[in-house]
Amino acid sequence: MAAARLLVDEDVRPLLAETLRQRGFHAQHVVELDRSGLSDPEQFAFAVEQRRAIVTHNIRDHVVLDREYRTKELVHCGILVCDQVPFRELLRRTVRCLDRTSDDDIRNQVVWLQDFK
Repeated sequence: MAAARLLVDEDVRPLLAETLRQRGFHAQHVVELDRSGLSDPEQFAFAVEQRRAIVTHNIRDHVVLDREYRTKELVHCGILVCDQVPFRELLRRTVRCLDRTSDDDIRNQVVWLQDFK
């Protein structure tokens, strides 16, 4: 079971990507990739192009992007969404999600990290 490759959105602390890498996961933050300030659709399209699931706190906009992709029958690698929680909690939920799901499990899915409390 292959863990999803992640693109961590600008609204999430870069520390998440760094800590996930230290734990053996493949994660990059948009700041590390010089993609700061780009729109949500641009970041999401990049995640799709790079075959990465995106991790974001911007639930509303990314649920809309998911709906648009589904309507057009386009494929994305998943959207991991989480409300604003302390960093340790976000990390714990993200790791649990990655440990319990594969990239196939989250393809074309909006995954609510609060389900991994």
